[in-house]
Amino acid sequence: MPTPSPDKPERFQKHFSRPSLQKRFLPLPRAEGYNANTHAMENEGSPKTACDIKPMGSERLEMRKRQMPGAPETAGSMPAQPGPGTRGSNACCFCWCCCCSCSCLTVRNQEEQRPRRASQELRQEDLPTSEESPSPTLEEVNAWAQSFDKVMLTPAGRNAFREFLRTEFSEENMLFWMACEELKKEANKSIIEEKARIIYEDYISILSPKEVSLDSRVREVINRNMVEPTQHIFDDAQLQIYTLMHRDSYPRFMNSALYKDLLQSLSEKSVEA
Repeated sequence: MPTPSPDKPERFQKHFSRPSLQKRFLPLPRAEGYNANTHAMENEGSPKTACDIKPMGSERLEMRKRQMPGAPETAGSMPAQPGPGTRGSNACCFCWCCCCSCSCLTVRNQEEQRPRRASQELRQEDLPTSEESPSPTLEEVNAWAQSFDKVMLTPAGRNAFREFLRTEFSEENMLFWMACEELKKEANKSIIEEKARIIYEDYISILSPKEVSLDSRVREVINRNMVEPTQHIFDDAQLQIYTLMHRDSYPRFMNSALYKDLLQSLSEKSVEA
């Protein structure tokens, strides 16, 4: 086996002292740092310094931060968001929530409520909700048992029958009949049209919770005549509801505790007198 000459170690040392060979045997992080330092040393005369050159490890770290979903963005890339006191020019056009307080919606709601206020005032003032009448006498209460017409003839009879209908959740039949009676007394065309529209919305429309039970023929006639309503537009419907109350509700009213208690109390008062 040949022995190395004394000048061979110096040759090996010069060979491995080259920067490229030293970098080859260094670990990866140290090699990257070594690469940056050697470039900085070679370019000392240039305006670039070692601080301007970033190792590859830091670039990878920045790329990972940008790819993370929760990473904060810079101020330049963030979109401008309106504050709590500001509102976009078309915010009301895209707002679907019921709590929106946009100015255009407020104006629109005020315009829609203007015609409704007159209708509500007309409902409260002109349409009957209850009738004032003295207490019925014993003769009147006894006459109610003779026919349904005697019940509907006096305000006291209508109030007592209406109170019974309220217990059966069918008070709208009496209210509709009374509203039709009030409509027949009007002569002003504009008031007739307004009252007819209110009666239609309250008792004829299928969307109303107080809708009365009418057949399709009567409804079709009313729908055609609503173009130019008169004070007799609901005559057929009123007769149909009157017949329904006569045949269905009146017999139960005669057998109800309300009628029997009223009759008994009046009988006791007449005996004491």
